[in-house]
Amino acid sequence: MAKIKHNNFLDTVNEVFTDAMQEGVLHLYAEGTEFSGRTIEVKNKKLFHFGTTGYLGLEQDPRLKDAAISAIKKFGTQFPLSKSYISNPLYRQLEERVTEMYNCPVIITKNSTLGHLGVIPSAVKDQDAIILDHQVHWSVQSAAKVLKNRSVPIDMIRHNNINMLEDKIKSLSNTRKRIWYMADGIYSMYGDFAPIQDLKSLSLKYPQLHLYYDDVHGMSWVGKNGTGYVLSELKELSENILLFGTLSKTFGASGAVLVCSNKKMYKEIKTFGGPLTFSAQLEPASVAAATASAEIHLTDEICELQKELRERIGYFNDLLEQTDLPLVDKNTSPVFYIGTGMPKTGYNFVNRLMKEGFYVNLGIFPAVPVKNTGVRITISRHNQKAEIKGLAEAMEYHFPKALEDTHTDTRRVYQAFNLKTKATGKDKRNPKLTLRMEDTISKVDKAVWDKLMGKDGVFDWEGLKFLEQTFCHNSKKEHNWDFRYIIINDQEQRPILATFLTLAYWKDDMLASAGLSKTIEGERKTDPYYLTSKVLSMGSLFTEGDHLFIDKKHPLKQDALNALIQTLEQLEQHHKSKMTVLRDFKADTYFHTYFQGQGFVRVKMPDSCDIDLDGFKDIEGFIANLSSRNRRHVRREILAIEPLLHIETLKTCNPDQLEQVQELYHNVHQNNLGLNMFAFPKKLFDNMSAHPNWEFITVSERAHPEKIIGVMLCYNNNDHTYVPAFIGMDYEYLEEFYTYRQLLYQTIKRAFDLNMKKIALGMTASFEKRKLGASVEEKYAYIQTSDNYTLELMGILETS
Repeated sequence: MAKIKHNNFLDTVNEVFTDAMQEGVLHLYAEGTEFSGRTIEVKNKKLFHFGTTGYLGLEQDPRLKDAAISAIKKFGTQFPLSKSYISNPLYRQLEERVTEMYNCPVIITKNSTLGHLGVIPSAVKDQDAIILDHQVHWSVQSAAKVLKNRSVPIDMIRHNNINMLEDKIKSLSNTRKRIWYMADGIYSMYGDFAPIQDLKSLSLKYPQLHLYYDDVHGMSWVGKNGTGYVLSELKELSENILLFGTLSKTFGASGAVLVCSNKKMYKEIKTFGGPLTFSAQLEPASVAAATASAEIHLTDEICELQKELRERIGYFNDLLEQTDLPLVDKNTSPVFYIGTGMPKTGYNFVNRLMKEGFYVNLGIFPAVPVKNTGVRITISRHNQKAEIKGLAEAMEYHFPKALEDTHTDTRRVYQAFNLKTKATGKDKRNPKLTLRMEDTISKVDKAVWDKLMGKDGVFDWEGLKFLEQTFCHNSKKEHNWDFRYIIINDQEQRPILATFLTLAYWKDDMLASAGLSKTIEGERKTDPYYLTSKVLSMGSLFTEGDHLFIDKKHPLKQDALNALIQTLEQLEQHHKSKMTVLRDFKADTYFHTYFQGQGFVRVKMPDSCDIDLDGFKDIEGFIANLSSRNRRHVRREILAIEPLLHIETLKTCNPDQLEQVQELYHNVHQNNLGLNMFAFPKKLFDNMSAHPNWEFITVSERAHPEKIIGVMLCYNNNDHTYVPAFIGMDYEYLEEFYTYRQLLYQTIKRAFDLNMKKIALGMTASFEKRKLGASVEEKYAYIQTSDNYTLELMGILETS
């Protein structure tokens, strides 16, 4: 069978970023001939700057500027030698000053990203293991992945989940020498802190635990000598801790610093640390500026600078306290995050603030889950109280307007971030709409449903009744689904929108690569529900096709879609599902723009294949219409083999036949990790055999007709669509009899016998289906998750 094309993560990120760029809130260019730090010029407008990471404003300090200028004049723009050979004359003084700050040995690196790439593979040995906080910075995750080449196990916990971390430590303690937990000191998006004291206690309880902190956002503005948040909590650095700080951001210069009190480990890393050895060293200007900053850090002046910033942070916190703005994490860091929920609300809010004269950052996927889009605000010493107050007032005024513009409300935003709120706003549904939701197809008029949704696949009225009867009262939870049927009408009771939903357990790697699924299936041998989630899905795992009816010409179509999205959110909240999936969409600009703005990311599904039988009287005429190359393919690999086979269409199966059918289906299921799903229950095959709309096209050797070597499980849709829903094969006979191709041909032949208008061949193996006249169409799903944990965990587990 043909290889399934999988969604490329970078394609998804590119789509999200492109959308934000088109809205004018990302990939902007600063303008003007100078920069003060207090304001920034964008699009010919001077804005108060609330997006800096230079929290103390040291990058504008005259002492740092003068040092950098002097260094360029004396030593040039760069010192083009590896530090392994010889360091710039200014380096020794910088290392001495930073060592004095920390009272520990330090290593200066070009930047934190290269630093992590140099340090982590050196510090972590083959006998060790790594556990990542799922919100630890990308640069740490990327460096940790290098260790997979040495078979070092890498795992991940949900953000700041100490109980989960302890469970992981216990599971690794008997097989691994050291267990490294890697986290940020302060997280860059929400500005929340790592639980340093809890982690210290855990390391005392489990001596194998070593801690690796990236504290670049905690640097300078807190701690003795500005050595950061982590050290301000720990007071001293024990030998089981590696700490990264930065010489850029708040420090005001460039570069990064590793602090290591373990002398043996320090020597190993400093002697040979990959990029630390082979990358260019810091430019003389950066070294000199960093030295000037370090000298400030070593005086009492740093305490005054920190105090000034704390006052501004406290002032902004007090102002926010008087509003209903959804501050995601209230603390004392200079990073604030105001949730907007949907991306389009975030775009609107950022643009409104820019028009008012304030520059803020947009927090967007993949840094945060798409539905956790928001505005990231940073407070620095550059900001004066007047503009801080002005920003708070502008946000309080424009936030509800941004919500109104994008048809949402405060309650939905708070719900997206799991924040407590006094807001009790009701859904803002258009009163001209009537939404009806039922939990069984039996409560929906058959003629109405089939007119709207019954033209495609196994989800006409009869097909859904069959699915309800099959996926209930089963022993395994993945075989029990909840169904919801939604129809939205206008005031004249004309349908605008219709769909059906299922709540079911999915494998999180369903659309991942086969290599990743193989890795995950290894874990499922001992934990069958590892990386599985309750999913709210349009359609179901059993059905393929157009699961959404919408009257695109109706003036209230977008109001109907808004009502659907709000209903999905309510169902997700009530049933505690981890993911919402809208399935099987064509490359439609309208839906793409709408769903992405609502907080969904688009992923590529396997291509879908259909055959239109209109205009053909019989199979011979259909084959004659194929290309000459494909006609030769049919003659040589199908028609020439057909006389050797026993072909039979069974309306019902005896127990022996059903057992064979189920075994053949499981062969294909186990072989198809590219579309990794739970196997269906035996009850399904029993119900198919008893249902008048289902039949089995079987293939056997003519000499042994009792032994089935291939089967196509087909549904007769009431609108004259033939649906070969699933296939089963004995792979031992696949090459000898071209079983898959024979089954496709016999399916087309059977559809002609039944006077069908169309064959819905479904997804996967589009290359083979195209040979037999199928038209192939790209299909997409839109996915929204409660957080990025599973996505990032699968990213570190990926092996191919």
